This record gives sequence, structure tokens and C-alpha cells, in this order.
Amino acid sequence: MSERSERIDEHGEPRTRPGTAGRGGDTSVVIVHRNPMEPFPYDRWLRDHEGPVVILAARDRFEPFGERIPEGNLGYTHLELFDHDDEVAGRVARLAAEYGATHLIGEHEADVLRVAALREELGLPGARAADVLPFRDKALMKEHAARAGVEVAPHAVPRTAADVQAFADVHGFPLVVKNRAGFNSIGLRILRDRDALTAFLTEAYGSRRDGRRDDLLLEAYVPGRMCHVDGLVVNGEVVLAWPSQYQYELASFGTDSGSRVDLALDPGDPLTGRLLELTGRTLAALRRPGGRLRDHAFHAEIFHTPDDRLVLCEIACRSGGGKIREVFHTLFGVNLAECSIRAQLGLPLPDVERAVRPGRRPEPARMAGQVLMMKRPGFIHALPDVPPEPWVEHFWLYARPGQVVPPAAGSADFLTVAIASAPSRAECERRLRSLGARLEEQVRIGAVPS
Repeated sequence: MSERSERIDEHGEPRTRPGTAGRGGDTSVVIVHRNPMEPFPYDRWLRDHEGPVVILAARDRFEPFGERIPEGNLGYTHLELFDHDDEVAGRVARLAAEYGATHLIGEHEADVLRVAALREELGLPGARAADVLPFRDKALMKEHAARAGVEVAPHAVPRTAADVQAFADVHGFPLVVKNRAGFNSIGLRILRDRDALTAFLTEAYGSRRDGRRDDLLLEAYVPGRMCHVDGLVVNGEVVLAWPSQYQYELASFGTDSGSRVDLALDPGDPLTGRLLELTGRTLAALRRPGGRLRDHAFHAEIFHTPDDRLVLCEIACRSGGGKIREVFHTLFGVNLAECSIRAQLGLPLPDVERAVRPGRRPEPARMAGQVLMMKRPGFIHALPDVPPEPWVEHFWLYARPGQVVPPAAGSADFLTVAIASAPSRAECERRLRSLGARLEEQVRIGAVPS
């Protein structure tokens, strides 16, 4: 029997990379990192991991979030930076060989599919590209969900300008256009009338409108509040999940100069159980029979319409961005990114064990939410003080007075964020809105001096 066939677990996974073991321990992990470092303290998260921790990090994700570009290894086995996406595959392969990688991790939406394909290529355990694709291709996602009875918006993949016009004739305005593999609302457009449609067609399909493409998704507009459900899957089962509701429109990140509130739903809210049930059905619909996507966080976005329907917008097989992880930690004492990574490495999950009670739906001990302000272009004259209230759990500033800032590049490109807690959702919302009004008063951004 070959060494590879001897090292297979009950799900068909290689237990270690064939013919290798990590230096200094049984496991060695390479992490593709595309975030600032502050929200991802791998040294603390993996303190009981025996073996090398190697990080390949995107250079452009530090300074926009107020961090210095790392110098040296920051206490990890190895840390190096990349500048271009086309470098990633080759450098991951080199690092995996050099450090005897047994696991490959990538938690950012831009990396989950690439990392899954690299796992398969390198013979490492974990999700494959076919497992992840339904979470990354929004058209395929909606196809799987609709087949399982989950309501989705009318949609199409418009290959030509004529396809877009035909869809508009049937469904009217507004229309939503997004990249099939997009994230953070980057590139999302809401076409509200014929003039906006005309401009878009020229931009997307050329001045003669004779271009062809298959990278866009066109959707009928769904009115209502956007809810999100965040949680964790371990060994193929949802072990923890909870819904929240954005009190703003995600797509307005480039024009909204005020405070934006997002907060968790109460256990007794009629929507809570419905959102959890719909998310569970969606995850089951996207799960490939015999697949290897068994340990992961998730972030689902679901419309609650004025006529009380729940309509799936999309779902990701990674933790929510922005400060959703920190809000969830305030609710349950569980960081979804940390536990997703630990589960993939086969490490214990003590925080999850404390939060989960067999036979009962886990419920938060308190309510929590976030209030944020987006970056907007100009010269920063003043920024908020650190809030003194004891119920402010966390507070971040991503700029400084005297700095010139560009417009927000996506729905997670914040100027400032605060997380608040309270005994009830109503009190949490009151605190967040009061704090948001104060933040608005303290932020002063003006024209760039000539």
C-alpha cells in the first residue's frame, strides 16, 4: 500500500501532505492573508499549534487600515508579502514545499476558490474548488438555492447588451448589476432608470454595444431590509449561527456620509428562527455530496421584503467582513475566523464548546451591534474621541487628522467603527444611534487644500 493511501481519513482526506511532515511538528500551515493583521492575530489563535505558521500577505491591505507594512516575520515562522494576484499560486507552492505544508488556509473571499484549487493541486486536505464554487459564482449559487426551494431574485447572466435590455423590459427598474464573483459590494450598481441603463450598456459592452461577456449577474431589485446570518460549520454541521440586520443599504457605501447601524436580532424576534432555518437550507443546497467543505464559517445575506418574504441575496463560505466577527464575538465569545481556521487544522474549539448546549439552540447572553462611518474624500480636520461609555466594547479609527482620504472603495472601507452591547436589542439600537449622532458631529472633513 502506498504512503498516500495509508494517510486517508474517513472523509477521503490526506492526513498529512504525502511523504512530508511540517518542520518542528506534525502539522505545518501556509496562510494566504489579504487583510490587516490586527483582526487576525494568528499567533494567539494558533498558540497551541505545533509546527510552522507561514503567512503570505497582500502588501496593499495594511496602510489603508492604519497599519504599517510588516517588516520581518512578526514572530511567525515566516512572513512574506505579495503585490500581484498572479504571484500567489507559485509562491504558495514554493512555501508549501519549503515548509512541508500539511494545510493551506485562505479566509478572504478573493482567496477561498484559489486556495481550494491549490489544495487539490498540492494534495492537501480541505475544501476543493468544486466545493467552493457554488459560494463564489453567484449565478450557480442562486441555481442551487432555487432548486432547493429557497427564494432568490429573478436574475440572468447577460452576455450581450441585448440580454440586459430584454431583462429590463420584463422586470423594469431598478435593476442590480454585480460581478458574478464579486465581494464587499465592489462594482455593484443599481440602475434606476433608462438613462442609467444606457450609460451602463456603453460602459459594459462598448460604444457599439457589440461586446460579449459572462462575468456579470443582473438581478431584479428586491425591496426591504437586508439581514445577515453568520455562523460556523464544523465537520459538516452548523454548530453556531445568529442573525443581524443592516439598518442601511450596503450599496450606498460611496455616498452615505452619516452613521450606519447594524445590530443583532433578539432571540424572540419572529425573524430569528426563519432566518436561521433558511440559512440552514441554503447551506445544505450548496453542499456537494461527498464534498470536502466540512469546516468553515459562513456569512449569508437575506432580504426581508415589505410583504414579509425572505429572499436570499447571497452566501459566502467564510466569516463576514468589516467588524461582523467582533460583533459575533461580543454575542457568543466566539471569533468565527479563528474557529474556522482551528477547525480546519483539527485543533480544539473550547470557545464553541462553551457557547453550545446540546439539544438547545445557542442564544447570545446579550445583544450587540456596530455603528460605522464610511471614508469619504477630503482633508480630515477632526475625528471622534474614544467613546468613554463602558458598553462600547471596541472602537477603531482608520485615518488621522491632517490626512487626505480617498472615497470608500467598498462596503468595508470604514473611517470609524464602534461596537456596543446592551441587555436588549432596543437598548442596543438606542445606544448605537446616540453614539452615531455624536460621531457625525465630531467628524469634520473638508476640501483638500490647494
